[in-house]
Amino acid sequence: MRVGVPTEIKNNEYRVGLTPGAVAELTGAGHSVVVQSGAGLGVDFTDAAYEAAGATILPDAAAVFAGADMIVKVKEPQPGEVAMLREDHLLFTYLHLAADKPQAEGLMASGATCIAYETVTAPDGSLPLLKPMSEVAGRMSVQCGAHYLEKHQGGRGVLLGGVPGVEPGKVVILGGGVAGVNAAQMAVGLRADVTIFDISHRRLTELDMVFGNTIRTAFSSSAAIAEAVAGADLVIGAVLVPGAAAPRLVTRAMIASMRPGAVVVDIAIDQGGCFETSHATTHEDPVFLVDGVIHYCVANMPGAVARTSTMALGNATLPYVMKLANLGAEEAMAADPHLAAGLNVAGGRITHRAVAEALDLPFG
Repeated sequence: MRVGVPTEIKNNEYRVGLTPGAVAELTGAGHSVVVQSGAGLGVDFTDAAYEAAGATILPDAAAVFAGADMIVKVKEPQPGEVAMLREDHLLFTYLHLAADKPQAEGLMASGATCIAYETVTAPDGSLPLLKPMSEVAGRMSVQCGAHYLEKHQGGRGVLLGGVPGVEPGKVVILGGGVAGVNAAQMAVGLRADVTIFDISHRRLTELDMVFGNTIRTAFSSSAAIAEAVAGADLVIGAVLVPGAAAPRLVTRAMIASMRPGAVVVDIAIDQGGCFETSHATTHEDPVFLVDGVIHYCVANMPGAVARTSTMALGNATLPYVMKLANLGAEEAMAADPHLAAGLNVAGGRITHRAVAEALDLPFG
């Protein structure tokens, strides 16, 4: 199979779809790989490194799309990239279609087969290709939140860990999944006062066993969230419904109840966000104010730590890339129902039920 790796063009996105090591695995198995010139420079992978791994360097994205059967990316294709997709293309990347109807309609019109990293499953029901970026985003959420709590950034001037004789900052985490746990690890490490909300009693018990008395756990009800949010310095939205739009757990009224200079970080913004006041931002212009509360809603958070993110994502995606290249999309998905769960668009149709329902589009 001919595998193509274009340069990512989303705002301040420096990650790359395949590392030179992954390219070497593909070319070693007899596949050809074409890489857009400069695609890896944001993470210090030179064109020469890709050539040494067996790739052919092409001058622009148009050449890569024209010369490839499978396109491997990191972020969802931008409109100009969607326009280059063909019916015989296989696209393998993050899509997050539930919050992006124009992209979904563009992919449908292309006729391409589109497999989304975020809905590929594992036998235990987890999301193996979302996990590494959820780990990164969870850890970054506390780092970013702590930064914007600083007074010169417009924040309350609160140090999350406090100091002897001064209480620590209050961190509320909505969702006890991968992103939420990683956020909690960072917040606990900073000695913050941490509460995690979840709707699963089983998950809350697991979190209690892992973190002990270093955190509090709470069942996720509207009243309990409202009370906790009002007193929080930092609220992190880390809820996920695979393929579907994120539930709006924090209302505008709850935001208005927070103290001026408090911070919210919406990790779920790729799926529409879990704060009623959220809208997607970029690394170039990452925050905005609503009722005096700082909102950090960058839709590609892990892109800020591009090298770490590229390596982590590549470790997770390579086995699937190899399977798709070796068998082709149809045979690979027939052999692996968990990979087939990643199929979001094919033959001009939405093929993932949760995505179709979120976008009010026909399924199947």
